[in-house]
Amino acid sequence: MTDRRSPRISSRRQPKQARSSELVSAILEAAIQVLAKEGAHRFTTTRVAERAGVSVGSVYQYFPNKASILFRLQSDEWQQTSAMLSRILLDAAKPPMERLRLLVQAFVRSECEEAGIRSALDDAAPFYRDAPEAAEARAAGDRMVQAFMREVLPKAEQSVRSMAGELVMGTLGAVGKQFSEKPRTGREITVYADALADMLCAYLATLG
Repeated sequence: MTDRRSPRISSRRQPKQARSSELVSAILEAAIQVLAKEGAHRFTTTRVAERAGVSVGSVYQYFPNKASILFRLQSDEWQQTSAMLSRILLDAAKPPMERLRLLVQAFVRSECEEAGIRSALDDAAPFYRDAPEAAEARAAGDRMVQAFMREVLPKAEQSVRSMAGELVMGTLGAVGKQFSEKPRTGREITVYADALADMLCAYLATLG
């Protein structure tokens, strides 16, 4: 049986000059607009180039295929999420449960504010989810969550901490996605996030 390789999804090169950075930013902004309007399955490099007002060749200078553009959009979202995890979960100046509550509030609000593009990126996941770069990005977030779980559950077995981390983040992702499927007021977001935080904090308290 032949070895089926994942398509290349890394950018061809990184922009080194301000003009090149502006071009890449314009391509990515156009990609967000095309993805939100057309969906993942009608997303093409040609449509992105047209929206950005550049040639397809200019797009290919930095992105070898549409999967690489979609992955870059997802990677940027993952980086924002990782930065949020790091800023909140690893802040030792606050008690662990307070950090978890802050994370839930920030996560739910973020899901609601970016619901359209997140939904489109979920649909686009089959284009890049099996690539090594995607696994590396997910692993970075998992490490931060597990570091937090070691602090919250210092006496628990590793298997319990792993399960707790997966359950907390899985619940956040699934519930946040469902809640953000329709427009929400700021008040609704706050009340819902507080209730979700109460539930997750109570769960970890039982394990601790």
